[in-house]
Amino acid sequence: MEVYTVTVATGTSEYSGTNNYIYVTLVGEKGESERTLLDNPGLDFCRGAVDSYKVNSPSHLGSLLLVRLEKQRYWVEDNWFCRYVTVEPPGGAKALTFPCYRWLIGDIKLEIREGTARTLSNESIPRLLAHRRTELEERQKTYRWVTWAPGIPRSIDAKTESDLPQDVRFDNEKRSDFEHSLQYALLELSLKKLAIKFGKSWDDLDDFQRIFWKLRSPIAEYCMKHWKEDSLFGYQCLNGSNPRMIQRCKNLPGNFPVTPDMVQSSLPPKTNLNKELKAGNIFLLDYAIVDGIPTNTIRGELQYIAAPLCLLYQHPDQGLIPIAIQLEQTPDLDTPIFLPKDAPLAWLMAKMWVRHAEFQVFQVLSHLLRTHLVIEVFCVATLRQLPAVHPIYKLLAPHLRYTLEINCRGRTQLISSDGIFKRVVSTGGDGLLILAQREYKTLTYRSLQPCHDFNDRGVSHLPNYYYREHTLMLWDALHSFVSDMVGLFYQSDHDVQEDLELQAWIRDITQEGFTELPNFGMPSQLSTREELITLLAVIILTATTQHAATNNGQFDWCAWVPNTPCTMRRPPPTDKDAVTMDMIMATLPDISQSCMQMAITWHLGRPQPDAIPLGQYTEEYFTEGRAQEVIDRFRKQLKEIEDNILSQNEGMELQYLYLLPSRIENSITI
Repeated sequence: MEVYTVTVATGTSEYSGTNNYIYVTLVGEKGESERTLLDNPGLDFCRGAVDSYKVNSPSHLGSLLLVRLEKQRYWVEDNWFCRYVTVEPPGGAKALTFPCYRWLIGDIKLEIREGTARTLSNESIPRLLAHRRTELEERQKTYRWVTWAPGIPRSIDAKTESDLPQDVRFDNEKRSDFEHSLQYALLELSLKKLAIKFGKSWDDLDDFQRIFWKLRSPIAEYCMKHWKEDSLFGYQCLNGSNPRMIQRCKNLPGNFPVTPDMVQSSLPPKTNLNKELKAGNIFLLDYAIVDGIPTNTIRGELQYIAAPLCLLYQHPDQGLIPIAIQLEQTPDLDTPIFLPKDAPLAWLMAKMWVRHAEFQVFQVLSHLLRTHLVIEVFCVATLRQLPAVHPIYKLLAPHLRYTLEINCRGRTQLISSDGIFKRVVSTGGDGLLILAQREYKTLTYRSLQPCHDFNDRGVSHLPNYYYREHTLMLWDALHSFVSDMVGLFYQSDHDVQEDLELQAWIRDITQEGFTELPNFGMPSQLSTREELITLLAVIILTATTQHAATNNGQFDWCAWVPNTPCTMRRPPPTDKDAVTMDMIMATLPDISQSCMQMAITWHLGRPQPDAIPLGQYTEEYFTEGRAQEVIDRFRKQLKEIEDNILSQNEGMELQYLYLLPSRIENSITI
């Protein structure tokens, strides 16, 4: 009789443990062990427990291939989350780790592989080849594509989060925190509305301070004090919640008839607009994408949106500042060009309309479409086409955690026909989808690669662009990390080409996920290691860095509502001289909308209590030492980036810390 020592680790989240019967059978090249009930004195499989047991086998099993876990009901059904199993063979041989990270629900058998990553071409044992095939067949039945709406990336087939398999659902603590934090924010919203209704009138910008309590942040308070300043407007174009919009202006657009005389007072005396255009110091924000988008009707009142053009100048002393704003795409007598030398309220109103367009673009396009929905495609394809033993599955799995559930919740609670956007945002309802469809038509794989993105927008040398600096540092670290990891499992381009599972994965992405995109530019076949490395780096950067850049600062920049209003209740002004404080207050969100904007951006932008920072892998899918060494080098690089960013920000009144590695989540979870 041969005796194996089996150690079983139960999950650490609430309700991970079980009182059901758990059996184990070891499957080796030379046979199977006895089917063994795992039962020590006292309670087994408690939350967070790591329990060891003896398993007998009539003879030595040879190389261990699989661990078969079985759960059987005892009195009542009690789900169990298994983290991993380790097996120590007889004679003191090295213990083997079998990662699991799965829920066992109902009376079920589950076979798990030893943790060494293997591509299909490195697999030769028929039993393991069959295991790969069976796993993928079951996953493809479970994780199905669906078209939630035409003209946007396809998604997981689940009407609500409750339709998702338990393996991709929030842990109980995450679910409770998500729901309770939203209720907390909405309760505070109600208290604020009540206090204001029975208080003074709502007729001046300073009145917005009366909802600015409890939920607050240092940057939000800085914004409240300085939001009228042109320099802060310019700063937000670089380092706010939508830092991907700004582009160099080499020639003025034909529909934006700014003359040199108009903006001369914003430039130093010895230069002019034409010189600065040639010198590369003039930049543009163009919100043409929102032109003609149908607007929302909230409580019976039509809301409004503009499609502004904003010219900015990199001033040698003041930094990046706006110098001209046109609120519509077609120049006309009723579409004046607003200038800093205009009446202060007129110029302020123009900037608020730009920031209002910015709210729509950053929430719907930069945040929802270009991070959440893009990553969902990779998530679904990975679950459908790569078995758990595949090295690319192991690499990506931690960066896809919770993404399917948060996206399902977004579709049902945020952007649905009766969701939060419909209640408070000017593009809520039909406009939101049309806006996303417009952006999706022009979405390119190239634009998801930061080096190309910055070069194409002509902003590679724009000073104080901390988002760019930090993104490129993180891109280099991620690219190096992915390159090292890919190098462990693919020695040549031929290895990539011959990996049939990998090729099925990229086809699923391009042909099933990103449909109707003839100009997307992503190959439907991977031919080289470099293509694979770039793609994997893009996926991880999008799920981590890009999401953090657009999500984590939304409360900071939206809490002071006049700075980034979610809706506008009056049309854009057609006469610069007619702008009054009454007009501004009648245009900006009302009390209810303002409170909702604060509550939702706090709920979505706050640090998550169960956040796993970039590069921290609490679920250890890779078990081999050489892969762990690659992860350790990556963590070391991230620590250097962290120290660099902290040093750069030391002493700065307005700090840019959204891309500190310790503040970037490993996946999109909110």
